[in-house]
Amino acid sequence: MKDVITYKGFVGSVHFSSEDRVFYGKIEGVNYLVTFEGETFDELEDGFKYMVDEHIKDCKNNDVPVEKSYKGNLNIRLSPELHKKAVHNATLKGISLNQYINDAIKKELSSSDTATR
Repeated sequence: MKDVITYKGFVGSVHFSSEDRVFYGKIEGVNYLVTFEGETFDELEDGFKYMVDEHIKDCKNNDVPVEKSYKGNLNIRLSPELHKKAVHNATLKGISLNQYINDAIKKELSSSDTATR
């Protein structure tokens, strides 16, 4: 994992401004811009947790979704060679390119879930 923190299933990006001498970030995967900051990592983490809790409360109070919704459609860019290899492998397996990519993502997510336990 790189430059992120997690809390209650939410992911926060983590950045540092040397000019302002402050850590800052935003909650990823939500419909609104929700930011947090701190001069130390502990302050940053406390700010993140506070903003997650506030975001959840605000969403419940306003009857809006807590997380961004996803439609399941994804436009990806591949190099022509990678695209060709993927189509070739999918054809050999007798499945569509869409199914091949779905299977590859599921496999990657499964292995990363195992690695984070």
